Amino acid sequence: MRASTMGAQVDTAPAVVPLATRVSPPAPADGPPVRRKRGRPRDPEADGRILAAASSLILLRGFDAMTVDEVASNAGVGKATVYRRWARKEDLALAAMEQLYRDEMPVPDTGSLRQDLTEAFRSTLLFANSPAGADYLRTLVKESMRDDRMASLYREASQRAETSAMQIFERGVARGEVRPDVPLPAAVRMLMGLIVVATVMRTEPPAVDEVDELVELVVRGVAT
Repeated sequence: MRASTMGAQVDTAPAVVPLATRVSPPAPADGPPVRRKRGRPRDPEADGRILAAASSLILLRGFDAMTVDEVASNAGVGKATVYRRWARKEDLALAAMEQLYRDEMPVPDTGSLRQDLTEAFRSTLLFANSPAGADYLRTLVKESMRDDRMASLYREASQRAETSAMQIFERGVARGEVRPDVPLPAAVRMLMGLIVVATVMRTEPPAVDEVDELVELVVRGVAT
């Protein structure tokens, strides 16, 4: 008779068995037993909660004021869970800012350059003109000017967002809507440049109802 304990198989036998009839138990067909790992199973939704908590704190107070303890508490996980996924606070902040950009300024794919730009510009201006978005932009500029480490972190997150946004123009080139000689990074940065200048100068960024005029300006500049 054979029993199983924690995945490891053991044999039990009658108290007395004639020597002549004793045989070795057959080897397991699938090889040696595999010991199950101990510990709590990984929570598949923890990553999303952690990034949401981190991006919210960065949005409200900036990277410098964000703490891993507070992120863990807001996400409902232990601090060790955060560090298992992101070894440094900077790594967590970079991932959180990427998530923030994806949520607040998603990159559309409608099949049309003009429609893609209209949706992308509208999302960006809605964010820039919101209280939370305006606070985030002011914090970004202030921390970047104060600390080279902050500047490097925000720059890397912004560059990754720009790389994603560049897909709008690359698809336009493939469809014949955009000239192949257009400097795409400059085209991508046009709107964000206006917003950052407004933030530095403490003036109002472009309004949401100016989207059509801004899109027309860009389309005329890059069209074939």
